[in-house]
Amino acid sequence: MNNWSIGPIDAWIIATAICCNVACGLLGCFLVLRRMSLLGDAVSHAILPGLVIAFMLSNSRAMGPMLIGAMLVGLFTAFMIEALQRWGKVPEDASMGVVFTSLFALGVVLITRYAANVDLDPGCVLYGLIEFVPLDRISLLGHEIPRATVTLGFVLVVVVFLIAAFYKELTIVSFDPYLATTMGINAALVHYALMAAVAAATVAAFEAVGSILVVAMLIAPGATAHLLTDRLSRMLWIAAGVAVVSAVVGYMLAAHPRLNTSVAGMMSVVAGAQFALAVFFAPRHGYVSKLLHQVALSLRIAAEDILGMLYRWEEARRDAPLTRDQIVAAMAGGLTPRLALLRLLRGGHIESAVGAAVRLTESGRARAGSLVRTHRLWESYLAQHLGLPLDHVHEPAQRMEHFVTPRITEQLDAQLGAAQDPHGKEIPPAP
Repeated sequence: MNNWSIGPIDAWIIATAICCNVACGLLGCFLVLRRMSLLGDAVSHAILPGLVIAFMLSNSRAMGPMLIGAMLVGLFTAFMIEALQRWGKVPEDASMGVVFTSLFALGVVLITRYAANVDLDPGCVLYGLIEFVPLDRISLLGHEIPRATVTLGFVLVVVVFLIAAFYKELTIVSFDPYLATTMGINAALVHYALMAAVAAATVAAFEAVGSILVVAMLIAPGATAHLLTDRLSRMLWIAAGVAVVSAVVGYMLAAHPRLNTSVAGMMSVVAGAQFALAVFFAPRHGYVSKLLHQVALSLRIAAEDILGMLYRWEEARRDAPLTRDQIVAAMAGGLTPRLALLRLLRGGHIESAVGAAVRLTESGRARAGSLVRTHRLWESYLAQHLGLPLDHVHEPAQRMEHFVTPRITEQLDAQLGAAQDPHGKEIPPAP
């Protein structure tokens, strides 16, 4: 790769990574929904002894024996974790940690013990050799294609086919396994089938990309997509997009002359960076979005409190109108009431010159009357139907008035039929 240009060799490496990342990312969506992301991590590590034993028994690195060994150990891992949790009363996180670390350590011991006799390298298992994927090619339809690209492309096709064929079952089991059981769906069978698919995708990707990228793709794309949407169909598409971006951007960064670092590691870093961006900037679940929502809510509540204060001040026919400083002081000071006053001024709900008295406009008076109406109706409801003492109805009504819809307000009015609140104050008429 020359700076940011992509040649044929670079394209094959990126294509291989895309196949691996998307396959793992799609499976990871269901792991994330089932709160089993670390189980995918556990399976991807625990299958290592299955790979070694399969090689020792078959004396071959062919995909068939490796796949069978990995799937058997993957299913055994899932079974042991569930068995320890259900029958051994071991917490889920502890049982997962014990099983996958023990099996992974056993795999490392077996690799180290037989390193002189078998072609399995611990560094290859961890970091992969995706940079050398284009060197091992096979002839397919008259074209020379890297073997890993063909293998991972086939895995991707199988994963997409299985998700499309069993989408309903996977969806129901992921959200509510008990409901799935009542509907006649074998939740346990779906669970172990998902674990088998995770193990198969993992073993197919081990030599090319290593376990680090596999684990990252089993978790990061699904977790990122889960922050960006609440619909499973969109989640799958977003996870695939995150996986593709991780492959393309990760390779370009890793292969750039100024960095020249691990490709699989950089792809994992890019996936983590996308997750971090989603954590902060996701439209609904992001930290910044929630913070902005909380600020907007605080300003709205403060503005409505100011309108209610001014309405009651006018209702009491006080001689001198309130000033900005008095309103801010009455609301315990700070920046929020000042911003709320500015918002009301810009919205045309109040009028006031700098340092002068604050008065309601017609639109502000109508909105304030609606708030006070809701407040006093709610006080009446609490007093009449819940029997709260009069000195206990103001605070809950003060909180509820900001969230009660006009429909509920009219239902309260129709049910109570009161002209005054429990304190003897007139309830403003409906606008």
